[in-house]
Amino acid sequence: MQTDPTNEALAESLREAVGAFVRHARTATDVTGSGQTTVLGYLARQGPHSIAELAAFEHVRHQSMARTVKNLQIAELVTLTSDPQDGRRVVVQITDAGRHQVTRDRQRRSQWIAHAIDTHLTPKERAELQRLPELLRKLTQENPR
Repeated sequence: MQTDPTNEALAESLREAVGAFVRHARTATDVTGSGQTTVLGYLARQGPHSIAELAAFEHVRHQSMARTVKNLQIAELVTLTSDPQDGRRVVVQITDAGRHQVTRDRQRRSQWIAHAIDTHLTPKERAELQRLPELLRKLTQENPR
């Protein structure tokens, strides 16, 4: 697929900026580790999944995901149950405490972003930023994962 070189440069710049922004917001606000935060958010959005499915989603080895899930279980943020259709398979489900953690993390990130907007952007830049969420959603709809 041939793309406009200008768009390729813009895409790379956007990828770098969005990645740095997300990493910075998470580092500044999240209580749990990045991998744990991602797994909790995924479970909150998508419902219960096996460790293998979570590992595939995160592009990590099963053993790495098993460690992450174990840490979440110790913190009582997830529960593990046997799959009723396949007793060998373990299903990971977020707990109420896990949902509360996800909500708190999201609120902290939103507050951090609002503070950054207030302190680092001019009124003109804030006005320009108003369209960004809509544009990013449009790109996501056109390019599903």
